[in-house]
Formats: sequence, C-alpha cells, structure tokens
Amino acid sequence: MGALAPDVLVRVATIADAERLADIGAATFRDTFGADNTPADIALYVVGEFGADLQRAELADARNTVFFAERDAQTVGYAMLRRSAAPPEVVGFDPVEVARLYAVRQCIGVGIGATLMQRCLDESERCGHDAIWLGVWEHNARAIEFYRRWGFEDVGGHTFTLGRDRQIDRVMMRRVMREA
Repeated sequence: MGALAPDVLVRVATIADAERLADIGAATFRDTFGADNTPADIALYVVGEFGADLQRAELADARNTVFFAERDAQTVGYAMLRRSAAPPEVVGFDPVEVARLYAVRQCIGVGIGATLMQRCLDESERCGHDAIWLGVWEHNARAIEFYRRWGFEDVGGHTFTLGRDRQIDRVMMRRVMREA
C-alpha cells in the first residue's frame, strides 16, 4: 500500500470546482504521459477531455464523485470514482471504477496517491460496491506497481485512444473489503 499523507485534506469537489478540475486534470495528464507520447496526441486528448465545460458536466453527473487532495490551500491531487458499466473481465455484483487518480508532479511519492486511494476505497465500501477497478497504461510501470501494492490484480486489457494513438490499458481490479 503506502503511507498516507496526514497533512492532506481530502474533500468532495463541487460544480464550482470545474475550472480547478480542468486545470489539474490537464496538468497532471501532461506531466504523467507527455514524455512518452507525441505532443500532438497529448494536445488532442487534453483538449477533448479536460475542458472546463466537460469537467462541469462530469461534476454534475451523479455517477461521478471527484475528490480533491489539498495541502496548505493548494490542490495537490485528485481522484474520480465513476459508477458505470465495467468491462466483462471485472467480476462483481456492483463494481465501481477509479476513473482517474493523479498527484501533481512535485507531490508524487509523498502519500497523496495513497491518501486518495484510501478515500476511494472507503467511499466504495460506504456505497456498497463489492469491487473496484481501473484502467492503467501498460507502460506506466510505477502506477501498475502502486495499484498492485493496494491489492489490485490484472484481469485483462482494453484499448485506450490517446489522440490518434491506440494504446493498451491493463484492467485491474480488487474486492472492496466489508466489515462482517
């Protein structure tokens, strides 16, 4: 798993946070994947996925829950849980997806991701989900190892289109622990 960041406040984002979500979403995506992909593919993806209007719509959608991790009044990471159809290889009665989980570049490795993951697991359990899943780029070894430490297992793969580049995401899942 990983050490949590005790000095970080995690809160649920609201529609008023759409601009902030667009900014941190675009920045963390570029930081995470920019060096390993073409600038054109990154630009196409960011324009299509991280505009303020799209983030406003995602925040208004009751199937999504977005968490902001904040330290010293600065947003240092975020995560999105999405309630939607899971791929067939995800086994569960009511699975939920970790659609996004990112820390800002200067905060990677200090517990922001762990704090957000714990919040996602807690929320999933609170809402009665029995499984949690995500897609992670097959070449993102650091993220894959992070998810493995949290008990996620590789159960398959699916295509992810980044700009014009078709890539493979590993589908990983784990059970959500419930109190007896």
